[in-house]
Amino acid sequence: MIWFSADPHYGHKNILEYCKRPFKSVEEMNEMLIERWNERVGHLETAYIIGDFSLDKEPMRFYEQLHGNVLIIPGSHDKDLERKIGEWNVKQKIETITIQLGEGVHQNITMCHYPMRSWDRSHYGTWHLFGHHHGSVEPHGLSFDVGVDTNNFYPYSLEDIANKMSTLKPIVDYSKKRE
Repeated sequence: MIWFSADPHYGHKNILEYCKRPFKSVEEMNEMLIERWNERVGHLETAYIIGDFSLDKEPMRFYEQLHGNVLIIPGSHDKDLERKIGEWNVKQKIETITIQLGEGVHQNITMCHYPMRSWDRSHYGTWHLFGHHHGSVEPHGLSFDVGVDTNNFYPYSLEDIANKMSTLKPIVDYSKKRE
């Protein structure tokens, strides 16, 4: 299983007010985010966090508690993490992967912390996952916000993503033959 999320903001007290998160303290938020992550993500599964991992001075203390092979796409609050590319599982700011959905069925997914109007192969059915706006930006084409604020503080499974994408309309689909 592959998992996707964004914007946990571990250790960020002000996010409680900014996003009206229903926690009494940043410590309660941190604990709940880790608990919900670990309820879903298995130790051997791959999981992507698409930006704004932590504003804490010691983000590794949160990272070490998360199940799975956690890969981070840096966001607007991940300046320190960007210097750790290679040390941690920190990727570039825009990452495109190809995953297998079924036998002979492959899907490209472009991940960036910020929503984009166009992305690599967006006109050929590539999905785009983003964060940053905490659920306040509508999907454009085959894209949507996978932030914790959009999913009751849980990560999205690949199946969740596929189900959501089946309800969205592509920008233009050039992969189909034209008459």
